[in-house]
Amino acid sequence: MLPALLYYDFHTCGIEQKFLASVLKLPTIASITPVVIAVSEETKWTFVRVEASDGLSGVGEASLSGQESAMAEIAGKYGQHLTGMPMAVIEKIAVADWMDRAYCAVVSALEQASWDIRGKRAGAPVHALLGGARNEAIPVYANINRRTRDRSPEGFVASAKDALAAGHKSLKIAPFDDLQPDMGAEGDALFRQGIDRVAAVCAAAGPDVQVLVDCHWRLNVTRARDFLREAAALGLYWVECPLPEDPDDCADLARLRPLKDDLGVRMAGAEQGTNIAYFEKFIAAGVYDVIMPDVKYCGGIGTMLRLAEIAAEKGIGFSPHNPTGPLCHLASLHIAAVIPNLLVLEHQFDESPMFTELCPGAVPEMRDGLSSLPVGNGLGFSLPG
Repeated sequence: MLPALLYYDFHTCGIEQKFLASVLKLPTIASITPVVIAVSEETKWTFVRVEASDGLSGVGEASLSGQESAMAEIAGKYGQHLTGMPMAVIEKIAVADWMDRAYCAVVSALEQASWDIRGKRAGAPVHALLGGARNEAIPVYANINRRTRDRSPEGFVASAKDALAAGHKSLKIAPFDDLQPDMGAEGDALFRQGIDRVAAVCAAAGPDVQVLVDCHWRLNVTRARDFLREAAALGLYWVECPLPEDPDDCADLARLRPLKDDLGVRMAGAEQGTNIAYFEKFIAAGVYDVIMPDVKYCGGIGTMLRLAEIAAEKGIGFSPHNPTGPLCHLASLHIAAVIPNLLVLEHQFDESPMFTELCPGAVPEMRDGLSSLPVGNGLGFSLPG
């Protein structure tokens, strides 16, 4: 069942929407199809293809680990309810106050696909439709976590060296495997292991390489404070998601603010947000120096642009969360091209050759820590078959 409000809207407005599309001869939604591609034992990418009545098609990415079956079911329901309606109806559902991440992932993919179709219809890349690129070269950092199978300090160092050899200038790792916030003394060894991994990467990378650390919400306040001190000593670029997040209760994160400010450590987070209100609460609480919306979950490209504006107004850094498939990467590049307050863009480094092989020529070249912009109309991506 679709959320009640949207179910009501579709049924009460559906006839009117279809009539309007018929009178104005607007392209309508012909079909919505989920496509799941297995990348590895741990990873699957989920895409949503939208076919328009004028023969154009667009694709968006909705990858959400473990939710592939649920998202396929949700996409099927949207296909039933939206077929025959004008494409503009997707924009209406994309700005709803979503909470469920599986629904929001599908909606975000639909929104991306609608931009893809618009670009193809206009014969232009999406960033041109968004006002034109102000950033021709996009700074990126290599997320080396998923490709690092050997979780020893030496394994992390080997991955870091591979990323540096590929031309990256910034690296991100997630070192606190198996640690949980509620662990007592039994978590001390896991915490120390994580710090050892970070220290090894920093030593191997050298002072000219920016190292970012994603804590994956695995610390408690005491350990977070200890790690902020380590971060300052190691010169980390940022500390990401140190504590479990609740937009309605930022008290623990707020307790970290005086220390991080005194130490000059940048703190980033809020990647799981599914609507604008989620991010606004963290911004109002003043707990993060950088927000990290994900185009797959927050409502799509339009919401990402609005969040960039809000962050700029409050002096908050903006860095899109982007650790999954190639289409999310392309959509994030189009966004990064047009916003004035871009900090740096995440890039999933070398998890699978499918990242570039799935759509040959789509992923732009990266050199010296910078990515060029996507070429081609729309998002610049097509699924095989």
